[in-house]
Amino acid sequence: MAGIREFIRSLIGAGAAPPIVRPAGATPHTVTGSEDRAYWLSVLTRLASPVLGNLAQHRLKDTMPIESFGGSAAERRTYSHLEAFGRLLAGVSPWLEVTLRPSAERELQTQYGDLARRALGAATDPDSSDFMNFTSGKQPLVDAAYLAHAIIRAPDALWGQLEPQTRANVVAALRSTRIIKPPFNNWLLFGAMIEAAFCLVGEPWDAMRVDYAVRQHEQWYEGDGMYGDGPTFRWDYYNSLVIQPFPPIGRSLAYRFGAFQLLAQMALLRQLPQKVAPAQVRCALTTVIRRMIEAPGTFDAAGWLRIGFSGHQPRLGERYISTGSLYLCAVGLLPLGLPPEDEFWTAAPEDWTSRRIWAGEDLGADRAL
Repeated sequence: MAGIREFIRSLIGAGAAPPIVRPAGATPHTVTGSEDRAYWLSVLTRLASPVLGNLAQHRLKDTMPIESFGGSAAERRTYSHLEAFGRLLAGVSPWLEVTLRPSAERELQTQYGDLARRALGAATDPDSSDFMNFTSGKQPLVDAAYLAHAIIRAPDALWGQLEPQTRANVVAALRSTRIIKPPFNNWLLFGAMIEAAFCLVGEPWDAMRVDYAVRQHEQWYEGDGMYGDGPTFRWDYYNSLVIQPFPPIGRSLAYRFGAFQLLAQMALLRQLPQKVAPAQVRCALTTVIRRMIEAPGTFDAAGWLRIGFSGHQPRLGERYISTGSLYLCAVGLLPLGLPPEDEFWTAAPEDWTSRRIWAGEDLGADRAL
């Protein structure tokens, strides 16, 4: 890991990345796209190193702390390791898959790809000391789905390059979650995601689970671009992770900038609305990520994430939140799956919509699609 740390320091300088200086009249984000990407990579490695590094060595359960405030620490311990792994991998997988030119970043990608594949082996091998819980309780369905989504996002790095035995173990682990009956809400989509992964890799899959989840969510449309989480509409931050974006209210504030998964996914797919420039998204996301990652108390002394929204705020943790849950923030980093030469990274900095409106610029109003 020492070489990785040295590479990151060479990109952004020793210590924490410096704050953005905003001279009078300047845009709020004046660093270059390459500097932004270097910073995002530093965040990715800071999140990924303790999880993938320890799991690849079969010692995640021995080293990962389990912080919990609103629920039973003993119960969360049965779920937290798969939460950390699945959620982290869902976020870093596009970067593991992207084709990079020969560079220090590609060397870094190679190292983390190897760690991720070894970690998959450790997590799904029944004989491993870090074999994870895929069947006990309901929670494993959620995080197995994030693991499946990672494979969908990186079919070569996280499937094509796996050893045959690891492939078999991954399939068996994911298939074992079929015994879990999802609640009648957004959880239907988690089961559907696992089936989608089976379809992608050529395994037998249950099309009915996918069709039912999609059709049911269509029945929960509330209008004006909003969907209910099941039959009841809930005004929750949690919806930002699976349905639509929300401000910091309601559940799951401790997922931090993971709430921007949808925006990050649309940027990754190059499907942003025509009037939203990739540079605006890059600059806005970078500002949010900096604000959250650099808040004092975000990490403990050993580098593990701590419960909070802006720093360490354990009282924001619901009963289902523990250390592993927090790594869902990684899905905010999906645009790292775009190559460094993509417009997302090369375009000059731009103010994002809310800043332009508050600055008095005449823009068209947003409308639901």
